[in-house]
Amino acid sequence: MLVGIFIIAALGLNLITGLCGQLTFGHAAFLSIGAYTAAILTRDYHVPFLASLILGGLMAAIFGILLGIPVLKLTGDYLGIATLGFGEIVRVAFTNMKITGGAIGLAAIPRASNLVNVTVFVILAVVAVVLLENSRFGRALKAIREDEIAAEAMGVNTMWYKIQAFGIGCFLAGISGGFYAHMLQYLNPNDFGFLKSFEILNFVVLGGLGSIPGTIVGTTVLTLAPEFLRFVQEYRMMIYGLLLVLMMIFRPNGLLGGVNFRRLLRRRKQKAAALSS
Repeated sequence: MLVGIFIIAALGLNLITGLCGQLTFGHAAFLSIGAYTAAILTRDYHVPFLASLILGGLMAAIFGILLGIPVLKLTGDYLGIATLGFGEIVRVAFTNMKITGGAIGLAAIPRASNLVNVTVFVILAVVAVVLLENSRFGRALKAIREDEIAAEAMGVNTMWYKIQAFGIGCFLAGISGGFYAHMLQYLNPNDFGFLKSFEILNFVVLGGLGSIPGTIVGTTVLTLAPEFLRFVQEYRMMIYGLLLVLMMIFRPNGLLGGVNFRRLLRRRKQKAAALSS
């Protein structure tokens, strides 16, 4: 179930970083916004789980858009540093807010996440992102990623498209956070620091930037790897780190980065047609 929850968050980050080319180090902040919003609504106000989940996603999207308007004028490392700073602001704010439980955390969250509803939302998220990627919107994002100046010269409103991508990506992060909260039944602001953002970024980069299948595979492999390495106990994280290094050496584009599944499918169909004739 945790794999599915992280896949939703990683798909959102892949839309922002992989498809649009906007580097962000604060994705966990939007995960936490969605998590706390959904958890507080279900626990304190008895809002139905599905409604609180959507509202958590919308809250994360609103904060994403509000952040995106000023910071998406930045590029590269500067954008990454700005989003990293925002992530720390959110973490510290939640640590000092009474409604979030402060540094003690938020407990007694009802358990509403299960394998069925997580799987349904994973499928919906994958379908939505695939449709976006193959639409005019997706082509505009790819143009921005490849050359923003050229995209502007072609008449693409780059700022508007970047803000939309940021909002959608943050919405998915908020949904993921809502599921995360209702699976663990406890939230602590320190669980959503830079390391969590870096972990989600790892899923996307090692799966293959811009690759939806790569994001799914990368998230699955990197989420399950520490569990499969538990038998080596104290060496578990060292081996995990070594595996990451080896993957980047031998697959610098990610596990499925650069793999054109449409072209492969087309070739198979052509071969099958040739054999049948």
